[in-house]
Amino acid sequence: MGWGLGVSIYFLIWWVVLFAVLPWGVRVPDQPEEGHATSAPSNPHLWRKAVATTVVSGLIWVVVYFAIHDDWLALGQP
Repeated sequence: MGWGLGVSIYFLIWWVVLFAVLPWGVRVPDQPEEGHATSAPSNPHLWRKAVATTVVSGLIWVVVYFAIHDDWLALGQP
């Protein structure tokens, strides 16, 4: 696997994991402020979720890397 493919796979994994991590720990306020959506979280903790996404994505990427490197998955090969 070359650098370009490795970065591309990591980028795709990161975005998929981000959408899986976003709902973690979301709390909706009982009395939303005027002009806010009733479903908007009171404190979304986006930095924590970005760090969690990066760590989980890195672990998944390592598994995918070894799967490709050890020929468990063949990308573009007959």
